[in-house]
Amino acid sequence: MQTLNVELGDRSYPIFVGSDLFRTEYLHPYIKGNQVLIVSNETVAPLYLQQLKAALPSLQVDEVILPDGEQFKTLEELSAVYDHLLQCRHNRTTTLIALGGGVVGDMTGFAAACYQRGVNFIQIPTTLLSQVDSSVGGKTGVNHPLGKNMIGAFHQPQSVLASVDVLSTLPDRELSAGLAEVIKYGLVYDAVFLDWLETNMAGLIGRDSALLSRAIYRSCELKAEVVAQDEKESGVRALLNLGHTFGHAIESCQGYGNWLHGEAVAAGTVMAADLSRRLGWISSDDYERVVNIFKLANLPVAAPAGMTADEFMSLMAVDKKVIDGQLRLILLRSLGEAVVTDQFDPQALQQTLNHFTS
Repeated sequence: MQTLNVELGDRSYPIFVGSDLFRTEYLHPYIKGNQVLIVSNETVAPLYLQQLKAALPSLQVDEVILPDGEQFKTLEELSAVYDHLLQCRHNRTTTLIALGGGVVGDMTGFAAACYQRGVNFIQIPTTLLSQVDSSVGGKTGVNHPLGKNMIGAFHQPQSVLASVDVLSTLPDRELSAGLAEVIKYGLVYDAVFLDWLETNMAGLIGRDSALLSRAIYRSCELKAEVVAQDEKESGVRALLNLGHTFGHAIESCQGYGNWLHGEAVAAGTVMAADLSRRLGWISSDDYERVVNIFKLANLPVAAPAGMTADEFMSLMAVDKKVIDGQLRLILLRSLGEAVVTDQFDPQALQQTLNHFTS
């Protein structure tokens, strides 16, 4: 087991990465009172809920099971969490525990941020994507029909338990989706890590636990460094959204849940790389490397069939990074270096959209 910290002063917290993490010693120190509400979903709860409850002796442990899927990341479903908290008389010392993927983590964190104006929560992410990305950094929230993650808050967890063991039950498609976010870290921050991922992708797809642990640890290490510098995404943290502006448009257009978040990020990152190439910032060879590493991870490298350039532009216009009506994109200056910019040729963007939608 390895430990690293997200350094945020008196709100700092540990990330545990490894095996056999459903243990009292990794949980009790981060539980404030004697009440716990576990939030999980219909897929994960039958696999791991009882194991988690066994590690929480001598506490009032309640549970709420949500439907599984991005399409259920809504205010309507979130109300079930508040209902349980109130019906079971949870007070301000309660701790919520998110046992699930990114949807469960985001919703649990948002419930914790709002319940009685803020209570503690713990993240136990059960997908690769949530382990390396959404569980770390305090972004919480739900989707709106007009935009992804438009209703939410920053609320940091007390701890994150990233167990490699739970990935053994993860579907292949979900594993690949998580690798999209892992690849993103290499493209944005660490060319050496990107090289390592290219070399070891077959082993990662094959679920080699040592390789997965290393990939998770390095991804969380990079995420923790960025969050410590820019918790509220006013600067460098925005770089972590490489591929997300195009990707969120894909998710919104296709209907939440039809494309997995990581799949949309992969296709969106390829589109961002294509625009970077058209702007002369990366070479054609570098662009092909981006395409090929996503292919190695069994991820899509093109936009959905039938999606139009106009649909992309309309959906990208409501992206959270738009300021004063100006679209800002995260693009590649090189492999291992990204930039947030609104200084790009609109014609080049149109060419990219036409290329991927024609």
